[in-house]
Formats: sequence, structure tokens, C-alpha cells
Amino acid sequence: MTVKVIGAGLAGCEAAVQLAGRGFDVELHEMKPQKYSPAHHYEGFAELVCSNSLKAARPESACGLLKEEMRRFGSVILQAAEKTAVPAGGALAVNRTEFSDEVTRIVRSFPNIRVIEGEVTELPEKNAVICTGPLTSDALAEKIRGICGEGLSFYDAAAPIVSADSIDFSKAFFQTRYDKGEADYVNCPMTREEYEAFYEALVTAESAPLKEFDRPEESAGMKVFEGCMPVEVLAKRGFESVRYGCMKPVGLTDPRTGKRPYAAVQLRKENRDGTMYNLVGFQTNLKFGEQKRVFSMIPGLENAEFVRYGVMHRNTFLDSPRLLDEWFMLRGSDNVFFGGQMTGVEGYVESAASGIVAGRALADRLSGKQPLTLPRTTMLGALCSYISDPTVENFQPMASSMGILPSLDRVIKGKQERYGALAQRALSDLDKALSDSEDT
Repeated sequence: MTVKVIGAGLAGCEAAVQLAGRGFDVELHEMKPQKYSPAHHYEGFAELVCSNSLKAARPESACGLLKEEMRRFGSVILQAAEKTAVPAGGALAVNRTEFSDEVTRIVRSFPNIRVIEGEVTELPEKNAVICTGPLTSDALAEKIRGICGEGLSFYDAAAPIVSADSIDFSKAFFQTRYDKGEADYVNCPMTREEYEAFYEALVTAESAPLKEFDRPEESAGMKVFEGCMPVEVLAKRGFESVRYGCMKPVGLTDPRTGKRPYAAVQLRKENRDGTMYNLVGFQTNLKFGEQKRVFSMIPGLENAEFVRYGVMHRNTFLDSPRLLDEWFMLRGSDNVFFGGQMTGVEGYVESAASGIVAGRALADRLSGKQPLTLPRTTMLGALCSYISDPTVENFQPMASSMGILPSLDRVIKGKQERYGALAQRALSDLDKALSDSEDT
């Protein structure tokens, strides 16, 4: 049986190898070298665009744990990375050109993978994995929108997310405005003096430079600054602008004073388990270091652990919680899967990991087997759960983070010790799941 993989980036190469390794004939479509996206310049597969780093190597880190899990699935990306690695301290960094060449060599070495060059403008109706990336060509993006409707976004405008257990509840408190409904919001109250200092830091903080292809434009429905203006841009409209916007204190009572605060930042639960909270209305284009400095001035967030910093950039991605299942398959489709950043995973390694899941799941389904359900306690399982969780509102892409894993059944105060225990649990649970799947 022949299956199609669209796109020979990180996710597409992983999906193609997973399928080919299980005996399927794969047509791997790649528009390079006939056509390039605005960010790509090298003709090889799995081209790294923004960085040569695949992040931390140690398994006690989020991305290090994810890579350790991927090795158990025979990741082609990690095989190539380890062969082309360059010194980078505790990170896994590669020579970009050699890395791309090595991935290309491995993929082309499979006799049952046929590479077809040229742009794809029509979507396969069945038995396919679509991995066309955050800069998907306009023609194909329109076809994807045809089957996904308004569930396709063209711009990533995300607020920061912090881990729940790093919020200082001696200052922050739960309440909804005017006590309507359940007290689902965490509120961080400010005095006038605290607001003045925060406002000054916000309007003078340094923004991240935008690449040419990241700049807002009125194309493909991308009206970026209408509903998601960066909080620092809004603040520059005047001293009271954010206090009457995302920091309005109306309907709130600070339990420490019994009075309404001068201003307040609200945090909303980001996932079903309540391990993460996002800063409501705080979409931002500030540099990550500036976000850490400025947003840590918010009372209750002085020692916050940022699961994800805010970003604003061009990024074609799906409203995955409404569209995809936990194996990245389009709900109700005839085995049409998605992979890579289009699914709402953020980062090189995360994109590659999604390709592994999608390719393996498609192979299982075509073989008449139930795809492997990854334990929620694993980093890959947690990512799969997050992108398919229908309770997630205002979905925005997510990278690997210890904050998306379920809490341990015991309290470990030291962060490194806690992360080590989370990683140990993840790898143990994954090994058991893989062993059980081989026995069935």
C-alpha cells in the first residue's frame, strides 16, 4: 500500500521513516528545490532555519526528556543530530548543512520512499500525513482551510504561560469579576505604586525584531493586530490604557485589604489539570529575557516559572483541540494526519516528535491495529494530550515543558530534583507502554 507524506521537514522525514520502516511504500512530496518558502534557502531535507540548537541534552530538562523518549522510537532526526553535533555545552547543537545532508541521505536510503519534487496544491483524501510547516504555501493553505474552516490560523499571538505551583498565593487570589460563576481566575492585584513601576518597565522594554516574513500583512485573512495587539503596544497609548484593558480591576476585591486593587492581572487555567495558567490579554512581542524581567514584577509572579513566553510571528497552525485527535489525525477523516508546527507544537524537536506519532499511528491503523496511546506522564504523551484537549480555549502553540506533565504523587521542593523525578517516571511509563504494545 502507498501512503503520502507532504513536506520533507523535520516532521515529514520522521513520519516517512516510521511508515517505510513498517513496510509501507511512501511518496514523500517536497516542493524544494523547485520552490522555496520565504525562510528556506537550502535544498536538503529538515532544514533548520532559526537556530542550529535542538535545546538541552540532559533528560531532566523538558526538551531533553522529549529527545530521550524519541530515541525509543528510532528518531531519524536524532540519529542525524548526534552524527553532526558540534560543541554547545549542555545543548545538542548541529552543523546545519551537515545535519540536513545526513537526514536527506538516511531518508533517500529507504528503497520504499520515493521523493517527488514540486509544490503540492491538492490535499490527499486518505492515507496521508501533512507536514507543510508554519510557512505553508498559500495554495495549499487555502485547501487546508477548505476542510478545516475557521480552525486555521495564520498568525501566532500568544500570551505567556506560568506553572501553577510557582504562583505566590500569599499575594494572588482566586475570584471572578463580581463573583459570577466559579472562581476560575487567579488575580494578581497591584497598588498604584506597583502599577506605575510595572507600566514604566513595560513601555520601555525591548521588543524582539520581526523577520520580513513575520511582518503583519492583510493576506490570507491575517489581520494580526485587530484582536491580538501586543500588550506593550497598547500600553504606549497612555498610562491608563492597560488599566482599562487587560489589567482592569473592576469587580475584584483584594482579600488582604478588603478593597478593589488599583490594577490587576488575571490568569486563566490553560489546561484541564490546572497545572498551567496564562496571563489574560498579555500577547506580547517582547524579548524573552524582557518578559521574564517585566512580568516578574507582577505581584504573585515574582518567582514564576514560565512554561512558555509570549510570541507573535507568522505561523500557520490548526485549532487542533477541535480538529485533531491524540495521534494528530483529522477527526472524521479517512486516515488524514497532520504533523509538525501546523499541529500546534512549538519547536524543532517537538515538530519532529509529532511526525513520529502521526507516522506510527497511520502505520498501525493501516495494519488493523489500535495506535499506541502514550502515557500522559510522558512529555510526548502530554503534548499529544494538550493539542487534542477540547477544554483548551483560545488555543496557541505549545513547546515541551515540565509544566504540562501531571504532578507527582509526592511533594519535591527542589526544582531539579522534581524535574529528575518527573523524567524518571516518564521514561519508566513509556518503556512499559512500549513493552505492552509489543506483547499485543
